[in-house]
Amino acid sequence: MSFKSTAAKWFAAMVDRQTRRWASAPVASQQKVFRELIEKASSTAFGRDHDFGSIRDHADFVRRVPVRDYEALRPYVDRVVAGDEDILWPGKPLYFAKTSGTTSGAKYIPLTKESMPYHIKAARNAILSYIHETGKADFVDGKMIFLQGSPELETKNGIQLGRLSGIVAHYVPGYLQRNRMPSWETNCIDDWETKVDAIVTETLPERMAVISGIPSWVQMYFEKLVERTGKPVGDIFPDFSLFIYGGVNFEPYRRRFRELIGRDVDSIELFPASEGFFAYQDTQEEKGMLLLLDAGIFYEFIKADTFFDENPRRYTIGEVEVGVNYAMILSTNAGLWAYDIGDTIAFTSLAPYRVVVTGRLKHYISAFGEHVIGKEVEEAMREAVAGSDAVIQEFTVAPQVNPETGLPYHEWLVEFGKEPSDPEAFALAIDTSLRKQNKYYDDLISGKVLRTAIVTSVAPGGFTAYMKSIGKLGGQNKLPRLGNDRRIADALPRKTR
Repeated sequence: MSFKSTAAKWFAAMVDRQTRRWASAPVASQQKVFRELIEKASSTAFGRDHDFGSIRDHADFVRRVPVRDYEALRPYVDRVVAGDEDILWPGKPLYFAKTSGTTSGAKYIPLTKESMPYHIKAARNAILSYIHETGKADFVDGKMIFLQGSPELETKNGIQLGRLSGIVAHYVPGYLQRNRMPSWETNCIDDWETKVDAIVTETLPERMAVISGIPSWVQMYFEKLVERTGKPVGDIFPDFSLFIYGGVNFEPYRRRFRELIGRDVDSIELFPASEGFFAYQDTQEEKGMLLLLDAGIFYEFIKADTFFDENPRRYTIGEVEVGVNYAMILSTNAGLWAYDIGDTIAFTSLAPYRVVVTGRLKHYISAFGEHVIGKEVEEAMREAVAGSDAVIQEFTVAPQVNPETGLPYHEWLVEFGKEPSDPEAFALAIDTSLRKQNKYYDDLISGKVLRTAIVTSVAPGGFTAYMKSIGKLGGQNKLPRLGNDRRIADALPRKTR
């Protein structure tokens, strides 16, 4: 065992003790964060406008600070972008994380000197948690790759801006620099396909031990490795033992990854975003990710089915329940206040608080009142794949409201690595699972308002071509699993028989 792996185990044990302290006192941890945020921002423009000086508890906060999304908060953000100080948070941000568009174009999410360290600490602690639980640390001596956006940054009114993953690349600790791949030059390549080809060339001779990224783009990297060598990834990289991912549910990709790698590897799920690093998988034994309650973020939760009511109740951490679908609302040490990030979560445990991501408030199908969410379609696909010989590359779901013949239906557009030998049984398994999970959908099928789900095969490379066509190929970009319209569905090329 090397000195580095021995030190990692010692450090992991220390971090585990620290984590247990705040995780065992969740309400107190959140109250402490809340008080610190309000006190720190009381003299900012936002704090004065919302009378932070008189806020004593959460009820005061709810009365003074409404829930806002980016568009509603934008008048303040625009002042920060213009270079004004003390607007949402004291001073100026260190960075803006530039994220893709809303109705007004790009979003600029501030990252401050207080918030930035938590992004780095959470990613580090996720790995240390894995080391502490499993005792596996040899991978720290091997090479690690993080498929991410370009680390090149622009400057806007004296503040650097770029993609979050590119900003984080500047904070890789020194003890990992020798292990990190790809090279800086390769990481700066803008075109994703060219970049992946260069990464394949760079990594083939190396002892890759840890590979990290959004599953769909890591899959592209793996496929190019296999195409280049004719060997499974597990043979190319015999030391490869840990896959770290975030952004989307891994389950739909698991079988394809197993096929590409040629063996099983452990994995760690993360829940990062430009607005904060919210959770990470802290155990290989339990479902869900540990919600980070001491990381400069005060959480509120609104039941998703009441979110669009006039005054929905805003719950704090001590008031939530397991299994309920919540919209997650943030107030952060980057200056976001009662901010709706659009994600929905459900708690899998309250001791400690663990969550799974269930979808997006804006990503759903309710063309007929069924309100099908991301978690439901991913579970339906997982069950269908588990009960068949199919291998999927990617998929999305859309309503077909006006078919040429017959009743309306949900269309599942799937790019298969291997088509199911019984396509009808595969489609029926999807439909059965969705009916079991969603009573409204079940009622629509039973009442003959909808017919059962239709699975349509997408042409090989169809999803990649679509993402490229909209300028979102690679990096941290994710394909929506479902939508309430056919914007994506109608743009995808069908497989010809």
